[in-house]
Amino acid sequence: MKRSILFTIFFSVFLFIGSFASAESMYSPTWGFFLDLPEGYEFADGDGRDRFSFAGPAELMFDLVVYNNRYASIRDLAQDVNRRISNQGEMDFFSYYGKQAAIFVLDFGGNTGYGLCLELNRLETGTPMLVALAYSPVNENDMSLLHLSALDSISPGVQERLCPGPIMEYSFPRGAEKNVELFGGVTSIIRENDAEAAQVLIEREFAVLSMYANTEFLQQAWIRYYRFIFRDSFDRIVFPALALARAWGGADAETTAEKRAFAQRALNFVQGFNYERNFDGSDFLNLVTAITERRGDCDSRAMLWAIILTCAEIRTGLMISHHYSHAMGLADIEGSGARFEAYGVRWLVAETTANIEIGLIAQDQSDPQHWFGVVFE
Repeated sequence: MKRSILFTIFFSVFLFIGSFASAESMYSPTWGFFLDLPEGYEFADGDGRDRFSFAGPAELMFDLVVYNNRYASIRDLAQDVNRRISNQGEMDFFSYYGKQAAIFVLDFGGNTGYGLCLELNRLETGTPMLVALAYSPVNENDMSLLHLSALDSISPGVQERLCPGPIMEYSFPRGAEKNVELFGGVTSIIRENDAEAAQVLIEREFAVLSMYANTEFLQQAWIRYYRFIFRDSFDRIVFPALALARAWGGADAETTAEKRAFAQRALNFVQGFNYERNFDGSDFLNLVTAITERRGDCDSRAMLWAIILTCAEIRTGLMISHHYSHAMGLADIEGSGARFEAYGVRWLVAETTANIEIGLIAQDQSDPQHWFGVVFE
């Protein structure tokens, strides 16, 4: 398999309108992996421990099985899976954050899609291995992006929950490190391919999100969209974010006053960006470009601000409004100011596109019924 195959698929366009059901992220306490399927997938079969089968819209299927001490390597597992299902698709092997992995095109029994084999975190009993197949019957609707998004949502452990997913890591190797100047003489490093890769991820997930237009599950799809971008972006900008957090006192902030002062400095930083929108696609600028070139729209700025605060161990999130066409930051910081309640927390709000203090919100945008929250844990 060539990486150009997946690159081409990322930019394919498809349309599907059908019946959707809300999906939630899943965690396996037995094996330690995480899964964040697109909306519309429902548990259909399996024992809930080692085997899981999910049925999605338009006859999409997602099967996941974990094996422990059965295969000597990921290569052995992948080859056996292909043999058992008589798969005709190509296969390739790679390393995902030090773990063996395999990716393959699925072409079997009138179905097409993609498969992924991945090592999980080592246990006392050995190193478990996961195999996931995302597929659907061959028809006029190209479901490639949904299959790739589903597989890319797999995290083998807690650490990888803040790293690009396995599909993105395979398709866009990170590249060499390079130095960048951030703000006020603060410098850090980024990887040379991360801006391009992050933007591809955003456009892919926006295409997936667009499938939920005019459905009752659109809000949940938006939440997953932002959650996915946060996961993909965090490790790409963690060094710049940490450098800024240290420079502004966030690394040592303990009291409410110190946390609030740090959050305000970070807010001043993103408020000073050049305002920029691009309606050809997602209208969300990747955070690598945002932090290095100091430009972007409200949701890019708000998520960047949230990541900088996360690096200082402050819980964060976003508040999103389609009614107001706006996004703001949220922080779990005590003190005075406007609050937005979500997931049982009254969050302090942060306006990122106007030069105002943290905790202030425009009166004509203050109706909480027109907002929903996205929290990053």
